[in-house]
Amino acid sequence: MKVLIIEDEALAAEKLVRLLKHSGKNIEVAGLLESVEQSVNWFLANPSPDLVFMDIQLDDGICFEIFEAVKIEAPVIFTTAYDEYAIRAFKVNSVDYLLKPVSAEALGAALEKYDKLFGARSEINENVARAFGQMGKTYKTRFLIKVGARFQPVPASEVSCFFVEARSVFLKTSGSRDFCLDYSLDQIQKMVDPGQFFRINRNYIVSIGSIADILSYSASRLKLRLNVPTSEELIVSREKVAEFKEWLDR
Repeated sequence: MKVLIIEDEALAAEKLVRLLKHSGKNIEVAGLLESVEQSVNWFLANPSPDLVFMDIQLDDGICFEIFEAVKIEAPVIFTTAYDEYAIRAFKVNSVDYLLKPVSAEALGAALEKYDKLFGARSEINENVARAFGQMGKTYKTRFLIKVGARFQPVPASEVSCFFVEARSVFLKTSGSRDFCLDYSLDQIQKMVDPGQFFRINRNYIVSIGSIADILSYSASRLKLRLNVPTSEELIVSREKVAEFKEWLDR
């Protein structure tokens, strides 16, 4: 959750940051602002945070001037040493109204109130954004291979596995041909479609279409047989077994 803090008293701002860090919530402070002018400029230049903590009386005016200058879509928790603005605060995006000095208990109650009102919606928005990010991501569809003085593309769909041997990285085709690559296995893991390829251990990334058999192995591990020959036994590392089974069962 991204939080913006608008507070002109340095000690109060520091205390609020400290309380937020110890609140047990996953909170990132997106900015610390001190004035109406800074705040207006920030909202004009940045995407809306998830939540705003806003002191009412600032260096150059009252915080309600910010609402008059820009549209604020994020919910707000107001902080102030006075209670005379409470009614006005609840006419805008107010979640709660905290009197200074803000206590950990009062802050915790305000955050719980925020979670009840906006937490589920925020989680849905994050999941939707993540889904769209995955939809927009493109993966490598072919690898350009140098063979002597010639180059040839190898479609990713024809790759049975990628592997490390003698400190070099190779791809093996479905026709059992090995070609050396200039990428590391870590780089390849990020390039290829995770729905089609899985890194079973430090030395091998295998294609789901190349798996011919899966056998139980010692210490709850798994042993794979591909439909192409390999120079070593393919053992799914112990820490990868559960994730590998989930990958197979999609």
